[in-house]
Amino acid sequence: MSSAPTYKVVFYNQGQVYEVYARAIYQSEMYGFIEVEEFVFGERAQLVVDPGEEKLKSEFAGVKRSYIPLHSIIRIDEVEREGLGKVSDIKASDKIAHFPHPGMAPKPQQD
Repeated sequence: MSSAPTYKVVFYNQGQVYEVYARAIYQSEMYGFIEVEEFVFGERAQLVVDPGEEKLKSEFAGVKRSYIPLHSIIRIDEVEREGLGKVSDIKASDKIAHFPHPGMAPKPQQD
C-alpha cells in the first residue's frame, strides 16, 4: 500500500451518483461540507477509454478542491488502490437515503 491513502467518495449530485477517488478528504471549515482534494483518475496509457471516467475528468479538470455538502455524501471508503470513477443516473426505482439536513430539528413527541 502506498504511503498516501486513497479514498473512494460516493455522493449524490443533481439526480446522479458520482464515484470519485481522491488522496485527501476532510471536514471543511464551512459548516456542513466535506472537502475533497487531489482527485485520482486512471492512467492515460490505457488502451480502453471509459466514457464515464472521461466525463469526470472533464468535469473536474482544473478543480483544486471540491466542497461536497455533507447530506449528499453516500459513502467514503479508504481503499488500497484507486478504481475507475464513474457517474450513474438514478432510476425512479432506486432508493437514495440522505442524512438528515443539519438545520432540521426532530419533531417533538406528543404524549
